[in-house]
Amino acid sequence: MTLAIFVGFVLLTLGITWWSSGKSQGAGAFFAAGRRITGWQNGLAVAGDYMSAASFLGIAGLIAFYGYDGFMYSVGWLVAYLTVLLVVAEPLRNIGKYTMADILAYRLKARPVRAMAALSTLTVSTFYMIAQMVGAGTLVSLLLKDSGVTFQGAVAGVGLLMVLYVVFGGMLATTWVQIVKAILLMGGTMLLSVLVLAHFNFSFAQFFDAVSHVSFTVDGQQVTRDFLEPGWYYKPPYGTWNLLSLGLALVFGTAGLPHILVRFYTVPDAATARVSVVWAMAIIGTFYVMTTFLGFGAATIVGPDLIKQSGGINMSAPLLAQALGGEAFFAFICAVAFATILAVVAGLTITASTSFAHDFYAGFLFRDQELSPETEVRVARVTALVVGILAIASAIALGPSANVAFLVGLAFAVAASANLPVIILTLFWKRFNTLGAVSGLGVGLASSIILILVGPSVRGAADALFPLENPGILSIPLGFLAAIVGTLLSDEPEAEAKFIEMQVRAHTGLGAEAASPH
Repeated sequence: MTLAIFVGFVLLTLGITWWSSGKSQGAGAFFAAGRRITGWQNGLAVAGDYMSAASFLGIAGLIAFYGYDGFMYSVGWLVAYLTVLLVVAEPLRNIGKYTMADILAYRLKARPVRAMAALSTLTVSTFYMIAQMVGAGTLVSLLLKDSGVTFQGAVAGVGLLMVLYVVFGGMLATTWVQIVKAILLMGGTMLLSVLVLAHFNFSFAQFFDAVSHVSFTVDGQQVTRDFLEPGWYYKPPYGTWNLLSLGLALVFGTAGLPHILVRFYTVPDAATARVSVVWAMAIIGTFYVMTTFLGFGAATIVGPDLIKQSGGINMSAPLLAQALGGEAFFAFICAVAFATILAVVAGLTITASTSFAHDFYAGFLFRDQELSPETEVRVARVTALVVGILAIASAIALGPSANVAFLVGLAFAVAASANLPVIILTLFWKRFNTLGAVSGLGVGLASSIILILVGPSVRGAADALFPLENPGILSIPLGFLAAIVGTLLSDEPEAEAKFIEMQVRAHTGLGAEAASPH
């Protein structure tokens, strides 16, 4: 049954890709879906792009095993969209064309900032994509083991599908795959939440009473703990600092995630961009509130011990669905998880290929040759194929035991440390210049990667040179500091001269349609 639902979803998305392929001719259509996506459609697509397997499977599992501390992940991811709404969405749509680097190149020297922005975008997208691919391989091979699907086969299958979506359907196909995924995910999560409440006779008192008395085995001993109390995951001596660092990376990283930012180029104007963020916040907020029912429901109804025996922490939500809705609902929830992974990797693939083609190939390597839009699209399609092959190879090489949370955390930390400081300073500091942008991007990128490599996620707690799992609390200030120092060390009157022009365009949209493909 699970296999049948998987195949049904794949056929549906391939049908969307075939339909989109005829409408994805030209650069504007391929990279930005012709800027014809409406507010509610883009809101659903943003939510579909954002709510990854880490959200659906990972957070439910963290709450099922660590209670209140696991829920703090949900809070960080939800609050993050306030930064996007209030700071980034409107100026991004008004100033840019296809990528994050368009904002920087508007008033800074295009060649160096496009090269560094492309490097940052490819780094974030690659780590995020490999994490999703490893998760996909682990999940799909576990769910379809009776059908003979291996980890390697599952990774290759997901990689092939994401390349097909992007190469043939472009942004339009990717958008509609994300919309379908968001509808399926919200529908499945709502139904599962209702079933959890029904199990407790729709009594919140009964539900939270059960949550405060969760029994499981520790070192062979049966213990009972209150999962509403903090401190099971974020333990001393660095628990508070770990939570603070993670929160900073999530809140600031979201506004710097390239695959989220490019979504605002698919709408016709800045007002629609704001509307789409409001839609996204409503959908994402509802989802993350419901993760409490998924996680606590799995802890109380299934139990941490059975979850651990039946595939580990990421199986919490599917096993809860099986316990409450039988095999058919289990199959549906597993298919939703599969759809979640497919939609996110498709968004990451088109972001990486767009950035390489538009920023690095056309904006850096061949900037003096004025390449045609058709050439950019062709390069992007080839890049999507190469990115897909590299992601498949990397995920298979890392294997199912790879630390997925570490890879996702690295992606958010890089986005928060490298991308967000230069976006903020470009928009709001008149003195900001090209050296500042290159310094901020370079130091933010390097510091976040180095701190994770010397941290406990890689070296283990005993040998770590940096004690925190997420480097955000140190790498984000370093990114801002490098951008500020780099700016103060050089003068660039041209950048200052274009600041007022950029401000007018960012806040009024005057001239924005000049960047439109229409």
